[in-house]
Amino acid sequence: MDTTDLSPKHIAIAGNIGAGKTTLTGLLAKHLNWTPFYEDVDDNPYLYDFYKDMTRWSFNLQIYFLNKRLQQLVEIKQLGTTVVQDRTIYEDARIFAPNLNAMGLMSNRDYDNYQQLFTTVQSLIQPPDLIVYLRASIPTLVHHIQHRGRQFEDSLRLDYLRRLNDVYEDWIKNHTESKVLIINIDDLDFENSNEALSEIIQRVQSNLYGLF
Repeated sequence: MDTTDLSPKHIAIAGNIGAGKTTLTGLLAKHLNWTPFYEDVDDNPYLYDFYKDMTRWSFNLQIYFLNKRLQQLVEIKQLGTTVVQDRTIYEDARIFAPNLNAMGLMSNRDYDNYQQLFTTVQSLIQPPDLIVYLRASIPTLVHHIQHRGRQFEDSLRLDYLRRLNDVYEDWIKNHTESKVLIINIDDLDFENSNEALSEIIQRVQSNLYGLF
């Protein structure tokens, strides 16, 4: 293994709703002794309202996520240890906000305002060393969403998930700010299979530090 660079790393887990980002974040943190940073869901003051009325609350929700993600990045920089982050700041600006705007759920005025703010934020931050993208089909996403049983996600529409999946694929194909590792999870149950998790850990370490 290449040990020329064992400096603290920033690993970010990306993927659609229900892809398993939070689960993998926790497992990697536990097995590799990394510091986890989770997406704020339970204490999010806009999420429940957003799923009831996306048009009314889309801009508020995206500003909230942008602020929380920036706070995490500031803390990550100050920590000086290897961290694994549940979702990236890029997904807010490159996937969720554009999709909401394209679906008519965020006005052009709010979208332009949001993108101008993100451009300023982006000039002040460092991208992750590695983005682990969890690629999943719609049936897998729906299964995971139903299994975790978050009440506010009951109203999620399949067309919304499909559109997000399409935008995710376009984004990850063109993302150049970080190294990218793509993991297809339809047949890789890393939550319940030690073998599957070991495979992912090996691939993450290889991308960060080189092969044995």
